[in-house]
Amino acid sequence: MTSSQRTSPRSLGTEHGAVPVGLPVSAGSPAVANLDPDLLDALRQAAKDAAADGIAFVVNGGWRSWAYQEQLRRQAVAKHGSEAAAARWVTTADKSAHVRGQAVDVGPPEARTWLAEHGARYGLCQVYRNEPWHYELRPEAVEHGCPPMYADPSQDPRTR
Repeated sequence: MTSSQRTSPRSLGTEHGAVPVGLPVSAGSPAVANLDPDLLDALRQAAKDAAADGIAFVVNGGWRSWAYQEQLRRQAVAKHGSEAAAARWVTTADKSAHVRGQAVDVGPPEARTWLAEHGARYGLCQVYRNEPWHYELRPEAVEHGCPPMYADPSQDPRTR
């Protein structure tokens, strides 16, 4: 564990990937800048094309530090009452696509609707049925469409 992973929860801010307000996909904030380059390219192209349709994308979550993901996990356990219930919404840092920079949470609802309809052409797929904001890059979707969604993160074999 690095010193940044042991940081007090009170000090976890934008440098750890916190997004206090939605960010444009062009933002230099770590939550956006630390996304996987291929995911970020696909997201930016989709956002550009959506803008032509009058739809603006914002990033409500992207890359997160290990410490920030663990803070979110602890908050989810407190909110939902158990590890099992929290796992439906927040994965542990060692399993999180956000920590690897391979997931992005998109808003507002109009952008999510646009991505649900057009995202596959960019390889952007909603992964969890219960999280309409959570998108990951699935390059094969460009030709084959998005794969079936998991009900929630606890059903994803990558998070077990």
